Amino acid sequence: MAPLIPSTPPRLSVDPAKPVRRRILFYLPGYDPEANRRYRTLFVRELRRYAKRFGIALPDISRATLSEDNQVQTWSVRAGEIGRETQTTYEVLLWDDLVRRDMARPVLVSAALNALALLHVAASGTLLRLYRASWKCGNVILYPFVMTLLLPGLVLLLVALSHGLFGIGLGAPSEFGVAVGVMGGFAALWRMAPWLERAFLWQLMNDWVFNWQHANGRRPDYVARLDAFTAHIEAQISAEDIDEVLFVGHSTGALTAVELAARLLKRDHRLGCEGPTLSLLTLGSSIPIVAMQPRACSTRAEIESLAASQRLVWVDYQAPQDWMNFPGFEPTRDLLLRVPAAQIANPIIRSAKFSEIIDAAAYHQIRAHPFRMHFQFLMANDYPGVYDIFALTLGPQCLRDRVIAEEDTPLRSSRGSLEYD
Repeated sequence: MAPLIPSTPPRLSVDPAKPVRRRILFYLPGYDPEANRRYRTLFVRELRRYAKRFGIALPDISRATLSEDNQVQTWSVRAGEIGRETQTTYEVLLWDDLVRRDMARPVLVSAALNALALLHVAASGTLLRLYRASWKCGNVILYPFVMTLLLPGLVLLLVALSHGLFGIGLGAPSEFGVAVGVMGGFAALWRMAPWLERAFLWQLMNDWVFNWQHANGRRPDYVARLDAFTAHIEAQISAEDIDEVLFVGHSTGALTAVELAARLLKRDHRLGCEGPTLSLLTLGSSIPIVAMQPRACSTRAEIESLAASQRLVWVDYQAPQDWMNFPGFEPTRDLLLRVPAAQIANPIIRSAKFSEIIDAAAYHQIRAHPFRMHFQFLMANDYPGVYDIFALTLGPQCLRDRVIAEEDTPLRSSRGSLEYD
């Protein structure tokens, strides 16, 4: 039975010893062609639902603005009691134009690249390692490839049936039967197109191609965008009097957040030692898809630098119900990073415990929809819990203080088995 809402609901106005009064949050979306619209809408809707659900005052949310280069969407949120508010500047760093450019490729080109990428990682043994890390995510990787085999197979089946019906059964010319079958097959594909879109086939196909290209150093456009983001963040940090700099990355964006944090620490040796607290929050991460590939040496080096760094705290929330993350993944162990055990500082791995924070009826429905479950990391809770996206990102505690104060314990994992509280 789902837990009852306690008399004291979660609040965004906890009074910690060193409250965060000003925060700048850089949100890194995943591989999403509609990121410029999706996350603002999702944020406002879910924050309103959160406030209504727990009976708290709705935080003040400013209008969103878009930078001239269309790469940064910004708004601010003021939460908490009068005189003790926490002001959060929320910046979504956009690279959805690169995603749309990928998805504008002809379908046959994307399908061929997807097949090439899959065969390449299979030959190197990476696909097997990804399956061992998460068989669910392994199935998501295979899904576009399998569909690109089934869809032409459907056309061929209709051609064969049409030829048999018209050419053999009715004695019509074989060319006529084949032509009818081909037209019928393509008509069927055309009718299926909206369903395939809703099933995220094309997006996942191009997402896998992007990750393969990125791991093999074939995405100069993405690297250039990382450089632009890094320069922007440096300018924002130096211009603002803030208590916490918080990076939040979801899905593919988790790796983007890791890459940016590593670049900033490398460029500014004072960052994290003086000035604002530096925090990194990754949600439903798909980092292994890139980091486990043999040629992703620079990616593993960046993860390694964060794993041993005392200059920031990195918290990684995972969920076994999410098909697009890797529950139990521990970078230093699973990537064979060269960090002595005594020097491992990051990441702190936590379970989101979705079964405890989602209404039982809703949880049953959501579990049957993997893509919806993947976005639960960004949505309001039904019940209070240790995972609370708005308390983590808008509350007066920095990430380190909130996570250390949790009574939750880290995931305990070993290959082939996971233990969640």
